[in-house]
Amino acid sequence: MPKAPTVDDVARVAGVSRQTVSNVVNSPAIVREATRERVERAIAELGYRPHAAARQLRTRRSSTIGVHLDPYAGGISGVVLDRFVHALTERATDRGMRLLVFAARTPGQEIERMADLLDGGEVDAVVITGTFHGDPRTGWLSARGVPFVAFGRPWGVDDVADPAHLWVDVDGAAGTRAATTHALQTAGRDVAFLGWPEGSGTGDDRERGWREAMADAGATGIRISAENNVGAARAAVGDALSAAPAVSAIVAASDALAIGAQLAAGAVGYADLPVYGFDNTPAAEALGISSVEQLPERVAAGVLELLMGPTGNVVAPREAAAGTAHVLVEPQLIVRGHSGAG
Repeated sequence: MPKAPTVDDVARVAGVSRQTVSNVVNSPAIVREATRERVERAIAELGYRPHAAARQLRTRRSSTIGVHLDPYAGGISGVVLDRFVHALTERATDRGMRLLVFAARTPGQEIERMADLLDGGEVDAVVITGTFHGDPRTGWLSARGVPFVAFGRPWGVDDVADPAHLWVDVDGAAGTRAATTHALQTAGRDVAFLGWPEGSGTGDDRERGWREAMADAGATGIRISAENNVGAARAAVGDALSAAPAVSAIVAASDALAIGAQLAAGAVGYADLPVYGFDNTPAAEALGISSVEQLPERVAAGVLELLMGPTGNVVAPREAAAGTAHVLVEPQLIVRGHSGAG
């Protein structure tokens, strides 16, 4: 096995001192930009990875990022967050960082757990998921001056031009817009949307993509509402199809809703009705349902870029300035089965 590159190797390739390499890794802000970039290129070229334990002794940092793990609730769509945490762990390891996963059942409990971890010096930064209107976690972290990034936007008046904090999110409207456009082109103009009850930031964003695509095409369609489970979706779609059988396709806000829609369509004699989900879970793939792939691996990369920059340790909390405070990942429509796949 080849010998792992050392600080001395990086210093030699970059033409700098060993201390300069250490500064770039541990305190990049104090190094001149041109020098820092030269060292970063050498780090990337050699594949150098700082030793986390040694760095902790030198810097009094834990080299650890805390991330909350949602309670297991069964269902279909939780696999997306599982993939995100897995990808975040892999990419943090590549950057010489570790992940500490913790559990909490409510936002209040999550704040208490974060306080314990931060007070004990167990984590340097935090990643939160599942943001929502009036989220108390983001205000608490900002007030305390903790470096953090959210998987989920602030859901403010203008999250892009006037962001409340650093965030990475999937462009839900772009995903449902792509699904609706495909349905309009291949199935007809009566495309329905199956979403969650109004008031969910994520759900409303996904509905917006459907509305925009329908408006652009000069088309109209019904809006069906159901809680995010297969049974509720099946009942709601069954009722809707009985009252409005002219529906040509259904775009759903999640794969759980899409599976319920497909079951309902089959039960009332519309087995060939195209249905589009969101999350691209193994369940949707197994059933041949077209779905929007969120690309959580890209979300994980974006989180670490905002949290750490191109290299080094966690950066100090910084102002969430417009244009540099967010990464919006465009999802990919995966077309299958009777939704038009070849």
